[in-house]
Amino acid sequence: MSDAKETHTGVEPAGLDDQQLLRELESIHRTRHDTLLHGSQHALVAHSIRMTELEAEYLKRHPNRPVARGRTRDGARERCD
Repeated sequence: MSDAKETHTGVEPAGLDDQQLLRELESIHRTRHDTLLHGSQHALVAHSIRMTELEAEYLKRHPNRPVARGRTRDGARERCD
């Protein structure tokens, strides 16, 4: 199998404005399950690479984003008590 990076044709995440980046993230998360269940190995690898690139760019731009307590280990443990 060739490297998925070779066939990557999307816009570099750094070249997207904030609104475009969020739209790309929403789209890739929406299609993830279908790609996992029905895509080829190559499609899944390419999807994973793109998703990682987009998420890394988002985190780079928003390092201090608010994190919901319920999305942390301690917060999840509190829900179980």
